[in-house]
Amino acid sequence: MRYLLALCLLVLDLYSITLGVVPQQSPLKLMKVWIPIVNYLQKTTGEEVDLKLQRSISSFEKKLYNGAYDIAYMNPYHYIVAHKKYGYIAAVRAKKDIIGILVANKKSGITDISMTKGKTFLFPSPNAFAATLLTKYELLSDYGIDIEHFLYVNSHDSVYKGVARGIGDVGGGIERTFDNFRDEKTKDSLFILYRTKPYPSHPIAYKPSLSSAIKIKFTKAFLNMPKNLLDLLSIKKIITTQDKEYDIVRNLSKKLRLGGK
Repeated sequence: MRYLLALCLLVLDLYSITLGVVPQQSPLKLMKVWIPIVNYLQKTTGEEVDLKLQRSISSFEKKLYNGAYDIAYMNPYHYIVAHKKYGYIAAVRAKKDIIGILVANKKSGITDISMTKGKTFLFPSPNAFAATLLTKYELLSDYGIDIEHFLYVNSHDSVYKGVARGIGDVGGGIERTFDNFRDEKTKDSLFILYRTKPYPSHPIAYKPSLSSAIKIKFTKAFLNMPKNLLDLLSIKKIITTQDKEYDIVRNLSKKLRLGGK
């Protein structure tokens, strides 16, 4: 019986499309958002879709860079690394560019970005593109602030909660996850102190081994995603994209000496 069950699971896995999602929020919140999207993709494409969620961004990165996902929703820096390491190709993205933010507690007394020097920062992960890399880069290049005291706390939601509870003075996130943050009491205690320059948003990218027919079906499904599902993602419109659009991220990674070029 165990052998038969294992065989059935193996066969199912062989014939399903694995979908990976960068865990900017908790797995429970991601499931609430992405399970309706998976159901839509299965119905629209006729393909079995297996949603793969990780508890931390670092765990997601390890899986992604080893080619564990057929389709993956990732941040722009993840994309240029995944493209280099495994040949993932960007297909679609949100039309609105990504903007990193720094939040602070309303009771902190911090009113200007210059007052963050020497403060403790919270970030979701080392390679969170807009929440960590962009905010660090712009504070150093534009304001001469080199962030010395910081902690990584796994997700954007954890950043917001940590700043509200005083674990850190300032926290990095992005506009979309802050807008989509549903803990009203925590959110009401925070304010956006700083916004970065805009960059191309998170792409959905395909593993190079996917057939052209499957890529076409999924691209069409993403582009025609109904409004109620877009609302779950806090996205107004999905558009096509291509690899060269992320050259601006590659140039930034060179400046930061990240090795993702």
